[in-house]
Amino acid sequence: MSRPSIRTRRLRVAAAAAALTALLAGCGTSTETDDAASGGEEKAALTTVDVESITPARKITDSRGVTVATDAEPRRVVCLVALCDDMLVELGMAPVATNNALLAHPEFLGERKAADVPVIPGGFLAPEVEAILSHEPDLVIGLEDTHGKLAPALEGATTFWPVQPESWQDSVGYLRDLAALTGRTTQGEQAEKTFRTKLAAAEREPSDKTALIIYGSDENFGVATPGTDVAAGLFPKFSRYPFESRGVEGGYSLEEILAKDVDVLFVETMSFGDDTGKLSESLADNPLWGEIPAVRNGDVHEVDSEVWAKGRGTRSLGLVLDEATAALR
Repeated sequence: MSRPSIRTRRLRVAAAAAALTALLAGCGTSTETDDAASGGEEKAALTTVDVESITPARKITDSRGVTVATDAEPRRVVCLVALCDDMLVELGMAPVATNNALLAHPEFLGERKAADVPVIPGGFLAPEVEAILSHEPDLVIGLEDTHGKLAPALEGATTFWPVQPESWQDSVGYLRDLAALTGRTTQGEQAEKTFRTKLAAAEREPSDKTALIIYGSDENFGVATPGTDVAAGLFPKFSRYPFESRGVEGGYSLEEILAKDVDVLFVETMSFGDDTGKLSESLADNPLWGEIPAVRNGDVHEVDSEVWAKGRGTRSLGLVLDEATAALR
């Protein structure tokens, strides 16, 4: 399974399982509010680059009110959601097992090192509990709306942390919480600082172009929107972003996209089984596709869905900022 919130993962996974009409939706405590990741947010003050110190802790309560406690600093972590892999790499760690391909990206572990990390069978939707426990984890991190059902089976054998990021602030908060639990406070502070600095730089030089992220497989596609997709929530800070979420049931049509004069399109192709074709190539058969300014002008960018959709951590979002701002110049 590839990319990623209830909203992105729920939106994308649920939609894909339903019939691929609006594909795959999906994934604490942030140091401040900054501004809400919603399509109608005002471009007010720049994101602050100041980072509060992180204090080591044996117990944290994340932004969703979930309390996680460990007897010692977690060292054997199993990742059931790519945000977990992202956070561990930012903290100078690696999972003892995972169920996604994010680590193979060269900005994470790279293919050679990633190949040494065992893969949990069962895929993203149904990871096998016995396989998870066979790695003797002291912490398992999964997506709340997908893996929350595993909690009873894991109880007593390990600590389970269900996460559900819906904005970049959530992602920063989860990073800080994990840094506190693992004692990797310096690494956590540095990773947050690096991301905030990059985001503030993007805000200082906003583009007047209209950008849009779409995702899907074959000719079925959905539009990533702020508030339901962590990466899309960054875009109103440095570009024009034309759409807000309509919820799981509602998507946007090519007619509506055409009406918004989108200058730059970012395309996340979702792979299912043997389906390896690019979404942009599938949509090329639709005459409306060719009328979109971004398509006419050759400004369509197929991006890595492992990073753009599934990653949702500060390292993944930093890569999204790099690629998006370069394309929008």
